[in-house]
Amino acid sequence: MIAMGIIAIALLVYLGFVLVKPEKF
Repeated sequence: MIAMGIIAIALLVYLGFVLVKPEKF
């Protein structure tokens, strides 16, 4: 489903931000 793809991409982007800027989390 398209929704699952969007959720997967959102998780990857979120994890990317967490790894790049962990001080904000």
